[in-house]
Amino acid sequence: MGALTRVAQNIDSLGDRPEAIRRLRNIVTTNPDSLVAITALGDLLRVDEQFDESAQVYSKAIALVGGERPRDWRFFYLRGIANERRGAWEEAESDFLRALELNPSQPQVLNYLGYSWAEMGINLQRALGMIEQAVRSNPGDGYIVDSLGWAIFKLNRFDEAVQILEEAVKLSPNDPEINDHLGDAYWRVGRKNEAYFQWNIALAMDEQGTVSARVMPKLENGLPDTEGT
Repeated sequence: MGALTRVAQNIDSLGDRPEAIRRLRNIVTTNPDSLVAITALGDLLRVDEQFDESAQVYSKAIALVGGERPRDWRFFYLRGIANERRGAWEEAESDFLRALELNPSQPQVLNYLGYSWAEMGINLQRALGMIEQAVRSNPGDGYIVDSLGWAIFKLNRFDEAVQILEEAVKLSPNDPEINDHLGDAYWRVGRKNEAYFQWNIALAMDEQGTVSARVMPKLENGLPDTEGT
């Protein structure tokens, strides 16, 4: 099934994702024990933002592998992402925690769960510890360094957050989310012109439109004094 799966993946890389997904669905229907095809289908559905079906497909993968070995962390992590993106946070959190039970030092999971908690303003100290561990494993990853800066921002340690988020921007200068975070940190330490500069960068780089909706009000009015941080 590996060859057929690669053909479908190649079709996706050539720009026909619906056909690639159709072929992978057919492969999985015909060969329900093909972990390679199931994983590829789950991945492609997730990238295509079909998160409900993606989570269901990863559940098939977990049932197939048993979900008890350290290497099985990946399937819980991927299902967690799909669950989080479809708005099922309790299920996502459970998946991330299970992934960490299987592989406690996995930086991707530590970062994803830690950042999610920080973004929600919950479990902040535990989130910070998890992200710090992830940074130790991947100090050159701008996205993980951004998570660290954002968790510290959420703890109202703004001067420290500025330093870390500046490093994150150096590592990943073209990411709108990271530039937006740095803008928020600049604002909180009184560097308002620099905050507007970073927010404008975030707006210009936001091709998906996911950051623009929250940046535009800040460009008009800055951050409110009563913002829960």
